[in-house]
Amino acid sequence: MKLTRKQRAFANQLWIYLAAFVVGVICVFPFYNAVLTSLRTGQELFLANYLPTTFHWENYVNALGENGVGRSLLNSFVVATVTVGMCLTVSITAAFALARVRFQGRKYVLFTILCVSMFPQVAVLSGMFELVRFMGLYDSLGALILSYTTFSLPFTVWVLTTFMRALPVELEEAAIVDGAGLWVIITRVFAPIMGPSLVTTGLLAFIGAWNEFMFALTFIISNENRTVPVAIGMLQGTSQYELPWGHIMAASVVVTVPIIALVLIFQKRIVSGLTAGAVKG
Repeated sequence: MKLTRKQRAFANQLWIYLAAFVVGVICVFPFYNAVLTSLRTGQELFLANYLPTTFHWENYVNALGENGVGRSLLNSFVVATVTVGMCLTVSITAAFALARVRFQGRKYVLFTILCVSMFPQVAVLSGMFELVRFMGLYDSLGALILSYTTFSLPFTVWVLTTFMRALPVELEEAAIVDGAGLWVIITRVFAPIMGPSLVTTGLLAFIGAWNEFMFALTFIISNENRTVPVAIGMLQGTSQYELPWGHIMAASVVVTVPIIALVLIFQKRIVSGLTAGAVKG
């Protein structure tokens, strides 16, 4: 039987919604299961029940208080925030130089920046460790800020350079005619226009610093300076065969909630930032 145009459109729309529903379930289910597990204790952790039956909120209290995850949350927030601030400050000025200033070897500089971002963390771990120890930053938050900024800068510089190239040159020329200096042009003209791209790159850098584990495990040894991923990894039970899964899942939920909140708050700017470079106005 031949379908009409409206029936074909309805069928296509139905398939799109069905596919979106399946993808949404696949993406949301791990977090939903983590929330359920964080509210259970004892033998309830091993029951295959996908509906909430008990609410042991003491798992969150123990994870944040007794296990020191609360202090680690503050450390992670400080490290990620300072890293994002340093990356955006350096990146927007570097992007202006690479996108607007003509000099010999500019393409090679961009290519080098892109190549640096491809190095895995383990490849530079020993060299970064020696640098951190030489600078006297071992077992301090400064070691994490230095290492995270080093790895986030190539990505933020590359992305912001691409966005800045799409901005019309007339904006810069009009600002120069009005007597604006270089710093004024960057901060008063380009920065507000590049708001969505700054939010997008800043949020990605924040998530990378928030979730990083290898450097945090290597450069920090004291409990008071540990970040959240390491603090969760250090949670132990009464024996090596008994782990506090309720506490671990409660800490994991607490760690995930700020990222979800940031994405929801800046959702519109993130979408604008991802699509800003698609069409050159």
